[in-house]
Amino acid sequence: MLAPHIATFRVEATPPMGHSLCGGWIKPVEAVDDPLWLRGVVLMGDGLPIVLAALDWTGVLNDCHRDWTEALAEAAHTTADRVALHCVHQHNAPFVDRAGNALLKKADATPLLYDDRFFDDLVRKSAAAARASLAASRPFSHVRAGKAMVKEVACNRRVIGPNGKIKFTRTSATKDPIARAEPEGTIDPWLRSVSFFQGDTPLARLYYYTTHPMSYYGDGRVSSDFVGLARAAREEEEAAVHHVYFTGSAGNVTAGKYNDGSQPMRRVLADRVLAGMRAADADADQVGPLPLAGFAWKTKPIRFQPREDLDLEQLEAIVADPKRTTVDRNRNAMSCGWLQRLASGRPILLGRLDLADLSILHLPAETFVEYQLNAQEKAGDKFLATAAYGDGGPWYIPLHRSFDEGGYEPSVALVSRDTEPSYRQAISDLLAMGSPGKP
Repeated sequence: MLAPHIATFRVEATPPMGHSLCGGWIKPVEAVDDPLWLRGVVLMGDGLPIVLAALDWTGVLNDCHRDWTEALAEAAHTTADRVALHCVHQHNAPFVDRAGNALLKKADATPLLYDDRFFDDLVRKSAAAARASLAASRPFSHVRAGKAMVKEVACNRRVIGPNGKIKFTRTSATKDPIARAEPEGTIDPWLRSVSFFQGDTPLARLYYYTTHPMSYYGDGRVSSDFVGLARAAREEEEAAVHHVYFTGSAGNVTAGKYNDGSQPMRRVLADRVLAGMRAADADADQVGPLPLAGFAWKTKPIRFQPREDLDLEQLEAIVADPKRTTVDRNRNAMSCGWLQRLASGRPILLGRLDLADLSILHLPAETFVEYQLNAQEKAGDKFLATAAYGDGGPWYIPLHRSFDEGGYEPSVALVSRDTEPSYRQAISDLLAMGSPGKP
């Protein structure tokens, strides 16, 4: 094995003025409060390189996700199955699906999901940045991992009433004081930090926390929102260190209990996440170095089944109908893209990175937090961080019971109501695969 090396790269991913945000059904870009970024690392030294990247966008779906991972893979001299591209999931940001956009273009619909030229150019720029970073790669001697509890940020947005149905949906900004007074519900309150060191010098830090990352949105003002502001503040404190933030399985987790959507709350939430970052890094220092005996990347393919009521011809008719709303046309264009992808037989890959005595789990779309918590139970005492919002094709991945409970998420989930057993099993199978040096 060659000595482990890490390369770091970042590319600004802010869309131009007038560009669609969140798929086109909210106000387009009118101003930029702070830029959006694609930030990543390339790990080298044990087999083909591994690319981990987080993008300040709402979602990258299906062929768009494949095109981007393939471009990064070619740039890093690796294969696309060893590239983990995730979105942070801010909403004043692009939401992209190539097949869906093509259907909207065919129907002369406006606005489109995104601008193809902007997307393709950004993919090329990100590949060039990843390629250039290799020449400046640095050896790392060990990793450090820690965690800290983040207080008064996350809550479960699905409040279930005594009849087993949705009583309240706590969106990212929840103004109803009665809904906000409900308990936090099921969340993962821990922010996890994984840092790469050369001796006593940190080179890069990866953060993992589980909540929808929006304080307010829909005003046309691009922002990486409170998690991006926290990341930027942490990088100001450690200017020589590369910082990357990943959102965990936050499909049913928001800041709604603690956020009324007022503008001052963005900074308040950012400060709370920043405190968690600092504390997780301090915890990692207390734990001390985790020597590397190698690192490994493993994948598990999964083929989801579509939600039972989805019909491609009916959805295409909605997309083609100029009398339908932008939300109906653009959202269903993405549904068409998903059904076309399923028909192709191309699976989604779940990923797992093993570093020293820790693992990082890589999942798609808006996975519900219960899948992440179940994975942590299976990992036992082993440190496990989770990044979700990889390939966004499925949209939401709820639990089986969620479809009977009702609410927003299962109504827009593109996977079958019977997905839970097979998805849990795929995650379990991935976690059960051997660690470095083991079969």
